[in-house]
Amino acid sequence: MASTSTSAICLYSHPMISHRARPRNLRSQVLGGSWWGYCTLLPTSVSVSSIRHYRFRTLVTVAASRADGVPRRPVSGRRVFKQSQGQGPLSPVPVREIASFVVPASLFFAVTFVLWRLVEKILLPKSSRSSSIENKSSSPGVKWSFAPGTNLLAGLTAKIDRESKQKLNEFAKEIRSFGSVDMSGRNFGDEGLFFLAESLAYNQNAEEVSFAANGITAAGLKAFDGVLQSNIVLKTLDLSGNPIGDEGAKCLCDILIDNAGIQKLQLNSADLGDEGAKAIAEMLKKNSSLRIVELNNNMIDYSGFTSLGGALLENNTIRNIHLNGNYGGALGVASLAKGLEANKSLRELHLHGNSIGDEGVRVLMSGLSSHKGKLTLLDLGNNEISSRGAFHVAEYVKKTKSLLWLNLYMNDIGDEGAEKIADALKENRSITTIDLGGNNIHAKGVSKIAGVLKDNTVITTLELGYNPIGPEGAKALSEVLKFHGKIKTLKLGWCQIGAKGAEFIADTLKYNTTISTLDLRANGLRDEGAVCLARSMKVVNEALASLDLGFNEIRDEGAFAIAQALKANEDVAVTSLNLASNFLTKFGQSALTDARDHVYEMSEKEVNIFF
Repeated sequence: MASTSTSAICLYSHPMISHRARPRNLRSQVLGGSWWGYCTLLPTSVSVSSIRHYRFRTLVTVAASRADGVPRRPVSGRRVFKQSQGQGPLSPVPVREIASFVVPASLFFAVTFVLWRLVEKILLPKSSRSSSIENKSSSPGVKWSFAPGTNLLAGLTAKIDRESKQKLNEFAKEIRSFGSVDMSGRNFGDEGLFFLAESLAYNQNAEEVSFAANGITAAGLKAFDGVLQSNIVLKTLDLSGNPIGDEGAKCLCDILIDNAGIQKLQLNSADLGDEGAKAIAEMLKKNSSLRIVELNNNMIDYSGFTSLGGALLENNTIRNIHLNGNYGGALGVASLAKGLEANKSLRELHLHGNSIGDEGVRVLMSGLSSHKGKLTLLDLGNNEISSRGAFHVAEYVKKTKSLLWLNLYMNDIGDEGAEKIADALKENRSITTIDLGGNNIHAKGVSKIAGVLKDNTVITTLELGYNPIGPEGAKALSEVLKFHGKIKTLKLGWCQIGAKGAEFIADTLKYNTTISTLDLRANGLRDEGAVCLARSMKVVNEALASLDLGFNEIRDEGAFAIAQALKANEDVAVTSLNLASNFLTKFGQSALTDARDHVYEMSEKEVNIFF
């Protein structure tokens, strides 16, 4: 008789299996049960005839109760571990216990599998075919929204439409309620403009409206047709930053020909070219209400300048024309100058950044000399003008009696050109503001400018920033301004004057009674220069209100000195002190903050300190 021995430890109370049970039932009941909770090992090759004499060794933990809940008879009143070597009796397999465990586990795995398939379907990339189909069908579902945010899915259309209409209704209410309305950067586009234009048609309040940077194109400007012709209340219309192009300019000009209310039209950065400038020129020949036209930062070339010059010959109401940042060049400015000769109304001419050069300046100054009107502002900054061009400007300065503001910023006139301008200023008694910044002027040229200030009491604003005048240039200015001139605003930023130059300026502040705004940024003053200025601030100065010391490598020592000066002078006039972009720690900042609070407590004067 063959014998087989198998050991197993059961973690649950194992009922006895009947020895009369058929081998088939034994295998199906035990092996077919839960393999998770039971670890009973049975031989796989057992003959039917030998099942009765099957010998196995089992270590069984006898529990106090059976599977059906009926208490078992205790064996010696405690748990018994016995080793069976003979034929052991077997009891029926606990089907209920197995089922109670298997069913929830099976349900758990089924639910987990379903969820995993759903997640896989959602997150994993789809096939190329489905992607192509989806891409083809997505664009029809996108709709434009006036509300913040642009392209939106069709599923959100209803909600967004409601929000868009609500926003536009609020904008329309602003137009009807306020005198000045700024709707720049709202991104409502052409459709939004059509909605809002209706409010302008019945507007009796808004005199200034800005639609700048809203994505408005030439098609959107048709919304003004029939609206601006009848509106006589609106005075300023700003459409800057919208890509209206030449077609948009033509559309707008056709409408504005019959407008009698708008006095200021702003079309800066609007993608205008020569054709757009031509349309504006034709409109100016017929429109008599416009006073200011701004066309900065467009693409207007020689042809466009020629058209505008022709309009100036016929228009006698335009006051200011802004053409900064275009491409006029010498030829374009020459054509514009011809129109200026006969024009009597123009007061301000802005030509910054047109690369007109020395030849263009020569022709322009000739036209302005014959100008029958009274030009008060001339902006020629960043136009590649050298000392030769400065000579022509100087000749005009000598003759003009109306010019108040002259800008030659960021050219290259040098010391020679500065000397010519200085000679002209000796004869001129009208210019109050002159900007010579960024012209490669050194101490020699500044000395000439300073000499003019001894007798000239008209100039109140002098900009010399970005010129390497150094300590000697600062000294030349300081010696004159200590007791002469009427300068109120002096700008010497980026002039390389250093701590020594700051010492000269500080000495001037002890005596000067006119300078209210002083700009000394980026001059390498360090703590030494700050200490010098602090000593002057201790002295009573009723004029200096704004002091800019940014970018000067000032540390805590300089900050402490300035703080002490503010505390010591209860009558200090300074209301703005800029120390940004220096090397102050929290201690220096704290000292200045305490000084500010002290001044307020003692005199109720507020000092704005910027770190």
